[in-house]
Amino acid sequence: MSEPRSAPTVGQVVLGRRLLELRENAGLKREEAARILRVAPATVRRMEMAEVGLKIPYLQLLLKAYGISDVEAEAFVLLAEEANKPGWWQRFHDILPGWFSMYVSLEGAAALIRSYEPHFVPGLLQTEEYARGVLRSGAIGQTSPDDIEGHVALRMQRQQLLTRQDAPRLWVVMDETVLRRPVGGPEVMRAQIDRLLDTTKLPNVTLQVAPFSSGPHPGTYGPFVLFRFAVPELPDMVYSEYLTGAVYLDARTEVATHLEVMDRMAAQAATAHRTKEILRDLRKEL
Repeated sequence: MSEPRSAPTVGQVVLGRRLLELRENAGLKREEAARILRVAPATVRRMEMAEVGLKIPYLQLLLKAYGISDVEAEAFVLLAEEANKPGWWQRFHDILPGWFSMYVSLEGAAALIRSYEPHFVPGLLQTEEYARGVLRSGAIGQTSPDDIEGHVALRMQRQQLLTRQDAPRLWVVMDETVLRRPVGGPEVMRAQIDRLLDTTKLPNVTLQVAPFSSGPHPGTYGPFVLFRFAVPELPDMVYSEYLTGAVYLDARTEVATHLEVMDRMAAQAATAHRTKEILRDLRKEL
């Protein structure tokens, strides 16, 4: 039986989806594929859902049963071997919840990240001290010094994707509440606002504040993130977090609804230029 992984890579997600398509195109049910491997149908489902690593002998048997040519099967196996390599974030496995490991994998592979945040500055834009203050508050349920420092280190390493050669576009809408909620004291907040202002200078980052004066908006239900990928096999996905976990949505109707809400919020929020003025004014108040 395949061993579960703590964090699927995006490559595994893409290949799992492709494996499902090949099975369906071959006209085989999951139970029939399971009989080929002499395993339970749940094992095939976990492979297709990227809940386990892709065992090469299993792949070879399935691809043959699905009528895939030797050349195509060899290419698929090479991709699977690469996809099975652990992501850099897996060295944080002792502190990283399994439901968030997937997020880090998607974040690193996305071409576009659109985020709505009503509570805190998004992790990709936080300073170390701000992040430490948020974590000490128990916002993620772990407050031991070692866990906190591990999460801060992970958060800082995640931020490197904003300045890498193939950096994704990041488009953030934050409620004014985020900037009004003190985290770590005035010095920490001043440094955090400075960081936000510096980040707006990056060509791939768009930051908008939704001020109180703009009134209610359709995103007040809670924070969410929308990912778009350059990989055609991977659809747009939405990440929505709750107290003890998260959900990943990829159904077209659900993603379309979130995208529409995000667009409406962006139209209603302060422009990127006005947002810089708001940040400068707030900094003066501290």
